[in-house]
Parts: sequence; C-alpha cells; structure tokens
Amino acid sequence: MTTPALLPLSGRRIPALSPGASSFPHHRATLRLSEKFILLLILSAFITLCFGAFFFLPDNSKHKRFDLAGDIKPGQGGGHLPGQESLRDKIRADHERALQEAKEKLRKSRAELQAEIQTEKVRVVEELKKKEAGPRPLPPVPMPKVVGVSDGEPPEPAVKEKRDKIREMMKHAWDSYRQYGWGHNELKPLAKKGHTTNIFGNSQMGATIVDALDSLYIMGLHEEFKDGQEWIEQNLDFTGVNAEVSVFEVNIRFIGGLLAAYYLSGQEVFKLKAVQLAEKLLPAFNTPTGIPWAMVNLKSGVGRNWGWASAGSSILAEFGTLHMEFVHLTYLTGNPVYYQKVMHIRKLLAKMDRPNGLYPNYLNPRTGRWGQHHTSVGGLGDSFYEYLLKAWLMSDKTDTEARKTYDDAIEAIERHLIRKSNGGLTFIGEWKNGHLERKMGHLTCFAGGMFALGADGSPDDKAGHYLQLGAEIAHTCHESYDRTVLKLGPEAFKFDSGLEAVAVRQNEKYYILRPEVIETYWYMWRFTHDPKYRQWGWEAAQVRSLNNYCRVSGGFSGVKDVYSSNPTYDDVQQSFFLAETLKYLYLLFSSDDLLPLDSWVFNTEAHPLPVLHLGNITLPGSQPAQR
Repeated sequence: MTTPALLPLSGRRIPALSPGASSFPHHRATLRLSEKFILLLILSAFITLCFGAFFFLPDNSKHKRFDLAGDIKPGQGGGHLPGQESLRDKIRADHERALQEAKEKLRKSRAELQAEIQTEKVRVVEELKKKEAGPRPLPPVPMPKVVGVSDGEPPEPAVKEKRDKIREMMKHAWDSYRQYGWGHNELKPLAKKGHTTNIFGNSQMGATIVDALDSLYIMGLHEEFKDGQEWIEQNLDFTGVNAEVSVFEVNIRFIGGLLAAYYLSGQEVFKLKAVQLAEKLLPAFNTPTGIPWAMVNLKSGVGRNWGWASAGSSILAEFGTLHMEFVHLTYLTGNPVYYQKVMHIRKLLAKMDRPNGLYPNYLNPRTGRWGQHHTSVGGLGDSFYEYLLKAWLMSDKTDTEARKTYDDAIEAIERHLIRKSNGGLTFIGEWKNGHLERKMGHLTCFAGGMFALGADGSPDDKAGHYLQLGAEIAHTCHESYDRTVLKLGPEAFKFDSGLEAVAVRQNEKYYILRPEVIETYWYMWRFTHDPKYRQWGWEAAQVRSLNNYCRVSGGFSGVKDVYSSNPTYDDVQQSFFLAETLKYLYLLFSSDDLLPLDSWVFNTEAHPLPVLHLGNITLPGSQPAQR
C-alpha cells in the first residue's frame, strides 16, 4: 500500500529555504556548511517520518466483509494481504531511493538549487491563490440530447392506475425517510430512525436523498425533489470528511445519482457536487497497476481492499463499473484524467490471459495477477459485463472496442456458465475452481435485461438468439419468485438434487428489496411488449408481494425468509429500493417515450445518463458510427 509519508525528496518537494539561507556567494558554486546542514536536517526528518509511517499502516486483516442484508452473515471467503516482510522490503527500497536523490541534490549547483526553490515558491503561491478563489469553474460544454424526461403517461386507464400506485409507494418510502431518517444514508422503517453502513463511511451523507432524486423527478414528485436539492445544496459537503467509503458504491449511487439529477433538471449544483466528490475518489487509483482500491478515505486519500477478497484483491464488478460515470466527468470538466483511468483498466485487462476466456472476479492491484479463479455474472462480476455493453451504447455506438470485449465475454459465459436444468429452466451458474456450481443469485437476474439490450448489434446475426436468451432468464427468475410463499425471490437459488429455482440454505432465503428481476421485466417489455412482463411486475409490486409483505408504517423493509408466511424483517429500507426497484416498476407501466433507450443509458444503479453524441471528438478505441 502506498503511504503518504513516502514522498520523493526531489524536484518541487524541496521546501523553500529561508531568505538568509538562499543567499549564495558569487565566488563559488558549492553550498556553505550551514546550507548543507539545513538540507541534511530535512533529509533526517524525512527518513524518520518514513520509518514512523510504517507503524501507522492500516491493519487490513481487521476489516471484514460488508453485507447489505444487515445481520445476515457473508459466505465463506477470506485472505490476507502480503506479509510485513514485503512491506519492509518496499520501505527499504523507498529509503534507498530517497537517499540517492538527496545525494544528487547536494551535488547540484547554486543556480540549479535557486531555480528549484523559486519553482517551489511559485507553486505554493499558485495553490494559495486557488484556495482563496474557491473551486475552479467548470468549462461550458453543450448539454447532450435530453429527451423524454417526464410524462410518459400510458394511454390505457388500467395501466395508468397501476403506475399511480407505484408513485404512491415511492411517496410512502420517501415521506417515511423524510420523517424518520432525513440526512442519514438509509432508513430503519420499523425502528423509525436512520441507518448507516460502512460502505458510506458510517457518516451522514444522505445516500437515499441522492439515490432517489431522479426517481422523484421522472415521477413528477417535484416538491420532494426540491427538498432533496435543498438538502444537497446545504449539507452535502465532502471537504474535510474523514470517512472511508466504497469507491464502487459511492460512484454508482452518488456520482451517478448527481449526474442524472443534473441532466434531468439542469441544476448546476448537482454537477458541481459530482465533480467535487469524484476528485476525492481519484487517490484510490494510486496503486502499482492503476487498478483502484475498493475503499478510500475521502480526507487522507489512503486506500485499501476488503480483507476477505482473495488475498487483498480488487473486485471485477467494482473496478469494472466506473466507465459510464467517469466518461461523463471528463466530458463535463474537460479533464481527461477520469477517462484515462478507466481506459487504463480496460487496456490492462485486454493484455491478460483469461482462463477459458472467462474473467475471474479477483485481481491483485499490486501484482496485476488474477486471484482466486471464481467467475460469476452475479455478485462480484455482474456490472463489469453490463458496463462493457453500456460503454458502447453511451458512446453512440462508436466505442467498438468495448462492444467487441463484451461480445467475447458473453460468448465465453454462454459456453461455460449457461445451462438448462432438467425441468427446462435456463440458468447462469458460477465457475469455481474448475467446475460449474449450479447456483444462480438474485443479482444475476439483471442479465436477462442485459442480453435483450445487447441483442441489437450482436455478431453473426444473433440478435434473435440473445433476445430469446433474455426471455429465458426472465422466465427462470420469475419462477424463483413464484415458487416462494411471498412471491418475492430469494437471494440465491439452486438447480441440483431435484430442486430448481429454490433456495436451500437459510442464509439465502432473504429478500432485501432488490431490483434485478424487475429490471429485466422492464427491458423485456421495452423490446417485446409482451404483456406477461407487466403482469409479472404487478405481481411483484402488489399481489401478495412488496406492498403486502415489505410495506410497514415507517417505509419498506426487507424480509429474512421468503418461504415463511410470517416473515421477519431486516428493518432496512435500502437506498436502491427508491433508485432502482420503484423506478423500474414505474417505467414498466409508462409509455416508451419516457427515457427512451436510444437517448439514455442507465447505470447499474438505474441512474439515466444521456448518450454522448461526440461529433468530431474521437476517443481512443473508437470508430466513427456506422449509420
């Protein structure tokens, strides 16, 4: 792990000397004894600081896996970061390099040192000016094509009635949060108080407010939207926040949510807040490979990975789910660093060998090597594949490199992971240690919508094939709902020992208001208009499901056992319930001109970002669109 204390003693890192020490005699170019003493004193302090920093390195073995299900424990897994010996070797190498640079510094002439000192003075003055002037204004850029941001009222009265009911559910969830959890990240609807998880640094960052903004806007709940905007203007400030957050979660929920709110409403405050937060995430990329850490402290910039993630590896779905938001950040700021960070990740992955053409879920950011050979299209892997496809769509189909990478990945997934059960259900298993585990997670159910979304543009005229594959996955996931008592799907379900699409283990029977099945219903509806998808969505929302079993007086809660007729609650109203589940339900009962898919691409938290028609701007890896 890189440590802030380990700074090179060269160039602009030399502090400015005092006026007396910076005066050199004209008859010689060497340093006076007092000047050498000052430089050696600085060197001594630097070395002491480096050795001291070693004892303050974070103990990664103490950190545990987070789990959105509250008190439901994570599965097996774990690992340890490299031992202290490797850290000592690294520190010794840094010290030796610093000593060599210091020796070279002492051999420099008076004129060279004076030039470096003057450069450092200028830099300090410029930084002070920037602080006094406040945040740098963003350059004016043309607003991308924004259409279909409101209305979408369906012509059928019965469908409109269902949509109105979904809006009422959204209002109940929001009003409950507004009353009992305002400013907290999430809500405990039974305890009627705020809820905080470590993915947001245990701080009050208003995750539900940011996550819900675009849903409120497209549902026409403008007073509620205004309340959220005012809270963000007055309270969402990342300056000096000493909190360790998940880079992935903050990117998809906060940056994605703020960017979507900006594009939908045109309010500049959302763009400015998104950029301020994005700058705080950039230190996470300071690794030997450029693969970001999973967690970063917003104040110190120190990053780390989850202790359970295959010997300190980064996770495919986390570092692979940045492209959409970061490309928009580069577009809005004119700063290429965001685009460069995500393209570097893509280029690194392109050079690596992949077992059976599959991407393992773990990659070590220090060594650039794969961790445990575990591949899934559900948790740990899911949105990596989603963002390959959506990078192509968001680029107005010019990023052909992303499309080719997606097609190759899906071909390997279909060959090794997709199977039919004895009962005829198509499922996506997980590859572990050389064999297929016949198990599918609720998170994997998003893939039905992904296959449908990527059908147009598939190689070898396979559009019909992938649309059919999406329909088969949608059917399987519907069966996982239909085979429970509550008609809500479990977290994971098996296809072996005569059991199909049902959970076996107790810790897989919970439902935490997840959106993935509804998401697939919506995409399948948009591409086929088969009425069964609206019927299935209504079953999940109203018929013995969400509104009956998850709705409580203080909001909506997840349940711990979908097979029990008397379920117990986990007492968490997840922010993604407002951002995704209710939004996809609302869109399912809206007309297709609300957020049309040829103009908008949804990030993995269901935040819509507009397609970037880049005109004469060509990004690396892109080709002119074929029209």
